[in-house]
Amino acid sequence: MQKQKIATCLWFDGRAEEAARYYTSLFPDSRITDVQHYGEAGPGEPGSVMTVTFELAGREFIALNGGPEFTFSEAISLSVDCADQAEVDELWAGLTDGGEESVCGWLKDRYGLSWQIVPRELPELLSHPDPTVSQQVMKAMLGMRKIDVQALREAAGK
Repeated sequence: MQKQKIATCLWFDGRAEEAARYYTSLFPDSRITDVQHYGEAGPGEPGSVMTVTFELAGREFIALNGGPEFTFSEAISLSVDCADQAEVDELWAGLTDGGEESVCGWLKDRYGLSWQIVPRELPELLSHPDPTVSQQVMKAMLGMRKIDVQALREAAGK
């Protein structure tokens, strides 16, 4: 298997391994592939977890225990393509557990990382060839927290 050329590195303050275990429990085809520890050279406590390399749905990520200097913001989010409402519901429940809901399918998990939980049908409905339909779908979506596929279909007249 060829190594992924670009991996997302997520900065944590001492909770990298906990977060990686949590994330890999939520997504199929996910696993922790490596854990590195700080040595005597630091900067972390010798023996403490420095990085955790893990895969979510086959994509590689690195969780780094970098300290309290940096935190997550909505300027970056992980967008998840969901096959249907059941997948949206399952991921929404798991990722908002200890986190917080936002609008239009966005949320922050218990570690402060932003996610977009997007049903596959949403972009299709938003790009409907009839601008009136696509705008009705947009208006419906703007009133939602977790995306409701059936409500979007109804807004599209389906």
